[in-house]
Amino acid sequence: MSKRGLVIFIWITILFGQSNLEKGHRVYDRRSEGSREDVAQPEPINEAIAFYIQAMDDPDAEVEATIALLKSYYFKGKYACKSEDEQKVVFNKAKSLAMAALKKYPHRAEIHYWYTTNLGSWAEIYGIFSAAKEGVADQIKVHAMKVIELDPHYENGGGYFMMGVIHYKSPYIPFLLSWPDNKEAVAFFEKAVGTGEATPVQKVYLAQALYKEKDKQRALAILNEVASMKPYMDELLYDWEQIKKARGLLKDLQ
Repeated sequence: MSKRGLVIFIWITILFGQSNLEKGHRVYDRRSEGSREDVAQPEPINEAIAFYIQAMDDPDAEVEATIALLKSYYFKGKYACKSEDEQKVVFNKAKSLAMAALKKYPHRAEIHYWYTTNLGSWAEIYGIFSAAKEGVADQIKVHAMKVIELDPHYENGGGYFMMGVIHYKSPYIPFLLSWPDNKEAVAFFEKAVGTGEATPVQKVYLAQALYKEKDKQRALAILNEVASMKPYMDELLYDWEQIKKARGLLKDLQ
């Protein structure tokens, strides 16, 4: 047997000995294969999604498969879709899945978090003002606060981060959306950065909010830090997205 044939045989043997949830995790860990900076090839994440959908039929794996599927939809929508129409389909699936899951598992911080994450991306695709009219900002605020209540350390202060995002990005609309406040955004981003390991996306958002508050020196220092970082292999596409964003902001703001 050739070396390539042996590798394929071992791979098939491993897969057949695993549950669908385990197969999904194994393929999800390969989601960056063939990627170029922040653009992913769709095949690995599509394969992971297929395994996670099958895993949801197993009552013992349903919750973990749901969380993994929400993460996978987010990754696919952000990095592997070829068009906005395709992104809309993916984020609509994530939104429906999360809403159904929250009725069954209202005390899982992970589901609240990935609901807000996918819903935020859904809002970006459909437009911030359209989303505001449908109450998306208020929904994200409620679920982000629930993440903070249930597990403030989840995703390195993910609940604080989402609260910062919604304050920073939501438009002020009198009588409809009057609570967004950039000072509050800075405060929540600071809490996120100070909880667990500060992530590139947290730093980039903090820098933008600081710049908006006229703290230019600190904002540019943070952006320079992210722009010059080396992406981690485990978070390759997430990091590349923020590196490129930081570099673009430095060009615009300096």
